[in-house]
Amino acid sequence: MARRPGPDGHKKMHEAVELREERRERWQREGERSLWQNISMIGALGWLIITPTLLGVLLGRWLDGRFESGIFYTGALIFVGVAIGGYLAWQRINEQ
Repeated sequence: MARRPGPDGHKKMHEAVELREERRERWQREGERSLWQNISMIGALGWLIITPTLLGVLLGRWLDGRFESGIFYTGALIFVGVAIGGYLAWQRINEQ
């Protein structure tokens, strides 16, 4: 037996349909993005991911040297940097 979605489910579905229609209208009005716009988007996403990761490496290496802990902090902060970079990239993609 299938459950019927509640009012919140209908609201989310309505918002998703409106967003899709808005994107389709914008695509029909503006057309495809140029190759250079797509390449620049890829470059920007790369920097959004790599910058927090490199900051994590630098801070981790400094902490590991200071506390003589091997690669404990470096490994943890690389993971944190990649997670933050992934989140920032995801936000940037959803913005477009």
